[in-house]
Amino acid sequence: MSIGIIIAIVVVAVLLVAVAVALVAGRDRIARRRQERQLRRGRKQLAGEHRQEAETRTGSAEEAEHRARVAVAAAERERAEARLHEERARAHDRGFADEELREGDGSAEDAAPRQRTG
Repeated sequence: MSIGIIIAIVVVAVLLVAVAVALVAGRDRIARRRQERQLRRGRKQLAGEHRQEAETRTGSAEEAEHRARVAVAAAERERAEARLHEERARAHDRGFADEELREGDGSAEDAAPRQRTG
């Protein structure tokens, strides 16, 4: 065999190995890109799910806060009613609200003079 044929065979073999390496590297790059795309899609999907859950929980929290504000307002109203009744009781104790007794039914009018005289 001549040296030219041997060199040609070696060059062809080197080229075949280079092409094979390039094909394998290309497949690896394609596989990596595919995995990266899948990861990006997965990240977007999970981020979207978390955002949706956050919105749902935020809405629930706002509803709970509203119910709490309503409950506080109701409690304040009850306290105000209690203070009002307490003040009315004091007025009655001091005799400042006798007109309520007089304006009421007829039995209250009869009871008022007896309390004063007796």
